[in-house]
Amino acid sequence: MTQPGHVEQPVGLANLPGAVLNYIRKTFVIVELETRKLVHDPIILLTRAVQPALWLLIFGQVIGRLRAFPTGEMDYVTFMTPGILAQSVLFISIFFGISVLWERDLGITHKLLVSPTPRTALVLGKALSAGVRGIAQAVVVYIIALLTGVKMNWNPMAILGVITTIIIAASFFSTFSMIIACLVKTRERFMGIGQVMTMPLFFASNAIYPISVMPSWLQVVSKVNPLTYVVDALRALMVQGGESMFGLGMDYGIMLAWTVVLVLIGGRVYPNVVR
Repeated sequence: MTQPGHVEQPVGLANLPGAVLNYIRKTFVIVELETRKLVHDPIILLTRAVQPALWLLIFGQVIGRLRAFPTGEMDYVTFMTPGILAQSVLFISIFFGISVLWERDLGITHKLLVSPTPRTALVLGKALSAGVRGIAQAVVVYIIALLTGVKMNWNPMAILGVITTIIIAASFFSTFSMIIACLVKTRERFMGIGQVMTMPLFFASNAIYPISVMPSWLQVVSKVNPLTYVVDALRALMVQGGESMFGLGMDYGIMLAWTVVLVLIGGRVYPNVVR
């Protein structure tokens, strides 16, 4: 990253591979720094395991007995398990921006901004670290799913696909969260906006019921909702008999495209948090 007022010089083609490797290295330095916070405070993983446990052990079991939703040959708990994992990743990521505000108040953000690390690498590194937290949450959901008799897909490529989906989804939502934090600049406003956003994203997706049972207007909203594509990919990869409604290519294409756009926007607005 350059000092204010300095114009970055274009990178020559001969230096491009080195510049890319340097960018990746700096990005993963940020990932390592953020991951250390999780290592030093593992209790946060236990507290975040409560919510998916309640959904799968109580809500899923009760609604499954009612047979309220047409899930085909798949039982309801199996149907909702990928959706609950997606919800957990969403909840972890959507409040990730609060860390940006804490770092600003502690003076850490100022130090990062005067470092030679590109702003987009700062944002991307933080976003990928949210993916690490999401993977830890996936382990919890997998354990609960096994205890409740969910038939998981243990194909190594499917598991790799689940991990990839989690990292992309967490990167997307955490970057969106950081952008909001940089714009609102106060913890109170940020928490209010975060709470307003999470429930509509969750309930307007296919996480706990099929899109086919939604009213027509909500079906349109659901197909615009990025969480729908996260759930769709997880459902196709995570459980036996799961299928993608839109196709994995479309799921990943939409998630990746929006993540790239948000990282670029995040790199532009990140310095605003200290102004």
